[in-house]
Amino acid sequence: MDLVHGLAGWMYRLIVESLLGLHREGTSLRLEPCIPAGWPGFTIRYRFGDTVYRITVTQVAGEARKLSLDGVEQQGHSIPLQDDHGIHQVELRLPGG
Repeated sequence: MDLVHGLAGWMYRLIVESLLGLHREGTSLRLEPCIPAGWPGFTIRYRFGDTVYRITVTQVAGEARKLSLDGVEQQGHSIPLQDDHGIHQVELRLPGG
């Protein structure tokens, strides 16, 4: 039973970190997805303490990479995480398609 739970945990981590590109670094979340060109995108709910981050990643042809947190454009590839018991919207638009 422990082996099954261990494998499930590793598989979850492989998908979240490698494919979806979410990496927690202290109190920030780095977003570097590596999704196939045929995927239009994905949505994931990420929990940090009692706070929920609704993350939407979309591939858009001819568009530059753009990351925003609650409608405010972010520089770089990370967003700050805070446990404020709220719900936050994260949008990442990637060139692709």
